Amino acid sequence: MFKIIGSINYLAVVFLNAFTDLGHKIIIQNTIFKVYDGSEQIVLTAIVNALILLPFLLVFSPAGFLADRFPKHTIMKYSSVFAVVITLFITFSYYQGWFFTAFTFTFVLAMQSAIYGPAKYGYIKELFGLKYISSANAAVQATTTVAILLGIIVYTVLFESIVGDNSSYTKDEIIRLVAPLGWLLVISSLVEFFLSLRLPNKVKYTIQNRFILKKYILGTYLKKNILKVKRKLEIYDAILVLGLFWSISQVVLAVFPEYVKSDLNITNTIVVQGMMALAVIGIVLGSLLAAKFSKYYINTGLATLGAIGIMIIVFGIPSMHSVVLLSFSFAFFGLFSGLILVPLNAKIQQLSPNIHLGTILAGNNFIQTVFMFSFLVLTTIFAYVGLSSKSLFYIMGLVSLYLVYKLFKRYFIMTFWALIELILRSIYRFEYKGLNNIPVNGAILLLGNHVSWIDWFILQYPIQRRISFMLDKDIYNKKLLNSLFRLGGLIPISPKASKDAFIEASKRLKNGSIVAIFPEGAITKTNEMSKFYKGYELIDKDYDGIIIPYFIDGLAGSIFSRYKDKKTSLFTKRVITLYFGKAQDKYIKADDLKEVVKGLK
Repeated sequence: MFKIIGSINYLAVVFLNAFTDLGHKIIIQNTIFKVYDGSEQIVLTAIVNALILLPFLLVFSPAGFLADRFPKHTIMKYSSVFAVVITLFITFSYYQGWFFTAFTFTFVLAMQSAIYGPAKYGYIKELFGLKYISSANAAVQATTTVAILLGIIVYTVLFESIVGDNSSYTKDEIIRLVAPLGWLLVISSLVEFFLSLRLPNKVKYTIQNRFILKKYILGTYLKKNILKVKRKLEIYDAILVLGLFWSISQVVLAVFPEYVKSDLNITNTIVVQGMMALAVIGIVLGSLLAAKFSKYYINTGLATLGAIGIMIIVFGIPSMHSVVLLSFSFAFFGLFSGLILVPLNAKIQQLSPNIHLGTILAGNNFIQTVFMFSFLVLTTIFAYVGLSSKSLFYIMGLVSLYLVYKLFKRYFIMTFWALIELILRSIYRFEYKGLNNIPVNGAILLLGNHVSWIDWFILQYPIQRRISFMLDKDIYNKKLLNSLFRLGGLIPISPKASKDAFIEASKRLKNGSIVAIFPEGAITKTNEMSKFYKGYELIDKDYDGIIIPYFIDGLAGSIFSRYKDKKTSLFTKRVITLYFGKAQDKYIKADDLKEVVKGLK
């Protein structure tokens, strides 16, 4: 992925943009932390976050239009120029000791990011393509969060070294003391601009419409663009889930400083920001983990597992009084966040048509911002009326419970597969040969050996389309598992009713599905393949598809196999290899098929 021309420059631009935006925000937030206490601190912190969010509401339509109308690398280049100008004005206000002017420039800097955002994320699909869309999103997420982490560390440490624990300073005096930090913002913006000049143009086509100001003011564009976002329900659902997730995160970050200050008596900004910064390290790890588990396709089931982890942590924070425990909680909060962000962002980009990609990504920002802005307003109101920080954590815990419900409802089957994958990949390493023999579309009948209880997982793991497996009817009809088997699309089979099973398999193949059958009929008890039965030959041959043979190697003697001659160890990571062969004639006989499968290894 990193051999793609422009990939390193692009990630560097993403890094510097986040580093600069975060730097100014940290300076303002730390000043508020030093000067204000209690509900006043929570309210002002919420207002800072609101100033960052508001531009994403105001420029939804223009930002989407620009990203679709012009090459995305051009939008990033001009946005970098504006960042240089804005940071120069911010630095000037620092030197003048104008706290509220610098406070207001938070909004202006966020406006630049709001215009820049759809182009930045839309460029991922253009530059890296669908092949690397999950890995590229993980790289962007990791890069952004590393920038945030370094921004928190660098600007907080420099801020603390200049200001110290002196509580007698006013807000204007503090902002004047830290004025030299403004030049770091300017230099970062300048480097970002020079790197943006070297980004390649990857645009193939753009819209040719004109932007009509009257339609923007009257809200015509807003209604039209919202309809584009809602056109594909899965895109819209993913955007709503991300909105809920970011809302929870915003409130947690806004409330946590006051919680540790009032309940734990911690007043050092390095300690407070350091604990929250560990979430950033967690996001990097979570993003890389999500990319690893999305090697073959976007693993949306990870998002549900991430939401469950977020819920547990948010409910647990109010009962934690140890800095170490809170630090670990934020690290895991970040890790689970990465599991949500990478697959859902990648899914939105994958499903969005290129011609409207900028508009949909701007709509993503808009809807998420509506959520976050609403939650921050509620947080401000709750804090103003005296609701404690602990109570706000519990409220966010209930919201995260709803987040789990939304994801579980949308990605139930994928969540099940993701959980099984996490368990099995901890003890096995899977390798696949001949994956290029599996077509993206059309009916496929998979036929091969049967060596373990987890052959179904090994077959399904690298294939995005769901496979219809055959399962013993007695197991299929067990009350506790029958609903799950039905959702999984399994086909019940028994010696007395095998014909019905093959008729059902024929129907699914005619509908273009993938059906997998184990011709041996049962898991082999030896290290050799058993006889291949002719049942699959009963399937009608008039489906538009192919037969793909496969051979599973490496599971003989494992805890999931019936062959136990080999010594097994739970601490040894087995290498499991699956070989997919070339397409075979649909009329191939069982004995011939067995020889083909045997020869695949």
